[in-house]
Amino acid sequence: MLDIAVLRKEPELLRKNLEKRFSDIDVDRLLDLDRKLRKQKAELDNLLSNRNKLSKEIGIRKKKKEDADDLIKKVNEIAEQIKETEALYNKSYDEFMKIWLFVPNLLDDSVPFGKDENDNVEVKRWGEAKKFDFKPLEHFEIATKLDILDFERGAKLSGSRFVVYKGAGARLERALINFMLDLHTKKHGYKEIIPPYIVNEEVMVGTGQFPKFREEAYETDGQYLIPTAEVPLVNLHREEILKESDFPIKYVAYTACFRKEAGSYGRDVKGIIRQHQFNKVELVQFTKAEDSFDALEELTNDAQEVLQLLELPYRVVILSSGDIGFSAAKTYDIEAWLPGQNRYREISSCSNTLDFQARRASIRYKKGSKMYFPHTLNGSGLAVGRCVVAILENCQQEDGSVKIPEKLVPYFGSEFIR
Repeated sequence: MLDIAVLRKEPELLRKNLEKRFSDIDVDRLLDLDRKLRKQKAELDNLLSNRNKLSKEIGIRKKKKEDADDLIKKVNEIAEQIKETEALYNKSYDEFMKIWLFVPNLLDDSVPFGKDENDNVEVKRWGEAKKFDFKPLEHFEIATKLDILDFERGAKLSGSRFVVYKGAGARLERALINFMLDLHTKKHGYKEIIPPYIVNEEVMVGTGQFPKFREEAYETDGQYLIPTAEVPLVNLHREEILKESDFPIKYVAYTACFRKEAGSYGRDVKGIIRQHQFNKVELVQFTKAEDSFDALEELTNDAQEVLQLLELPYRVVILSSGDIGFSAAKTYDIEAWLPGQNRYREISSCSNTLDFQARRASIRYKKGSKMYFPHTLNGSGLAVGRCVVAILENCQQEDGSVKIPEKLVPYFGSEFIR
């Protein structure tokens, strides 16, 4: 959530930001509602003040054993006015928030203007695409031949876009999770967390999933399966006041993630690129405002190191204004090279959300005598299933086997999947 001062003092900045994001939110409507709210709040405060003054006067008269019926009558009349004004104020507030919670974060000046992913700007490449003496297969072809992913039984159990990992496939997924967690905790200094996979509505609001992406969520009895560990990790400190000395706070968590993938029908229907349930190792940081962009570079480098150690080629792009996420001010996507598809595909998004999430989740910290909102950052470190895809496609052998990256062998237990 943005600082309300942006709307009140810099409405043109807000309009330009919404234009860059190709959003049609009505800023004039927000301004009208805000003025109405402030007027109603002033009226309510005035009524409450008058009631308090009269109540004190009633107390004074009663102490003097004087008649106070006229004041009591006025207090009762004011109480009715307060009730009516409160109802009007609450109605206006709800109307305002229904729009305000859909307003995305302000973009950093370094974010390139563009409509979609085709306008993202490449800033780095690492590693060289391997040359094959044979036509490389896509991951689902390799996995089916090796009998390590079972799409038919996944669909039988749960429907489309679910999969069963079998044998070496399950072992590879688990090896990657442990490899990533060890790297981020032992070398990069993140504290490992195992959060709940089911959260309350206010938690989803806190990180910006709700109300905008409600249709993407799986609901169960008024609670929601997490779409990413970012949601519980950021909300660990919801409605808390932190200390300046706490920063930086760095968390890592492996969780399953659940997304309906609404609107993605027909995209990536084969394989495990786009699943309703998938595993991810997530990185989250809390920092002071002045440190957050340095932290974004650090977090992005931490995620990249996973691919470097696994010797998987990749590139880094800055997301354009039309492709960037709702809560983010700036995002780097890390895209692994997939020879079977002959293209780069996203394997991690690393974002700085500034104080956008902290405001929504009421997270503050004290610096001297003043309160501030910390900045929050998040990034996949990495999406585990997509890392499986990258290994299968980049490390496939002509005989149909897959060579396990050297750094992963101690976790996997052998050098090949055959």
